[in-house]
Amino acid sequence: MTLKHLSIDKSWSLFLDRDGVINKKLEDDYVKTLPEFEFIEGVPEAMKLFTDTFGKIIVVTNQQGIGKGVYTANELSIIHHYMVDEIEKHGGKIDKVYFSPHLAADNHHWRKPNIGMALQAKEDFKDIDFNKSIIVGDSMSDMEFGRKAGMITVFIHPEKITDDKIDYCFESLSDLASFFFQTTK
Repeated sequence: MTLKHLSIDKSWSLFLDRDGVINKKLEDDYVKTLPEFEFIEGVPEAMKLFTDTFGKIIVVTNQQGIGKGVYTANELSIIHHYMVDEIEKHGGKIDKVYFSPHLAADNHHWRKPNIGMALQAKEDFKDIDFNKSIIVGDSMSDMEFGRKAGMITVFIHPEKITDDKIDYCFESLSDLASFFFQTTK
């Protein structure tokens, strides 16, 4: 079945990674402060389309910089409030942002590729059905997270990548939104 044949409606949920999907990723660094947070071109507009299409939109992001002491949960909260507010100004929404401050070495159940954040989202929003959910991410841990939870996986990458963990590949979140818009009209 192709993405355009999924009959996506308000009963579906969209899970999004943050860095590299919503905002520009800093190579070999973390987005630690608001001035370092920069939306990827077209994302706020794409979020409006996704809001019109999906019932729930959830951000799930690993933030081990907190665990390393590079920035604080409060600094991250400022960034996330700004992100949500800017998306709302463009007519979109994010229902909730979940983050894992845990180090990769800890293998904590909240840190992707583990699915603790997805399970918490399902507990918080009873109408989330992982079989009617899509995860969009730019790392293989995002794809593994989706597989473990039973979601459809969409990989964001400048080149077409094939892997058994990847269902679909797009260059950007904006390209995915354009695909949805073209195929749902």
